[in-house]
Amino acid sequence: MSTATIRERLYDYIRVADDKKLKAIYTMLEDSITDELEWWKDNNLVEELQKRYEAWEGGREKGCSMSDIDQDIAKLKLKRAKR
Repeated sequence: MSTATIRERLYDYIRVADDKKLKAIYTMLEDSITDELEWWKDNNLVEELQKRYEAWEGGREKGCSMSDIDQDIAKLKLKRAKR
């Protein structure tokens, strides 16, 4: 079974699961969920973000404006809608 299928099945299951089952699932996964949500505690990630920010600030890397990003997202949405 592909990862995409597993994600879809889990998503569907979680949407309709009763409260007791949801709490049990969350309890089993709580530590990894919390770790992923607290990205600022990941020293490697923070260092990488700092390097990229400094490269952007120093002009060694190009950044994108919010309007550029919004336009790209709009294009992707149109492309996805046409499928």
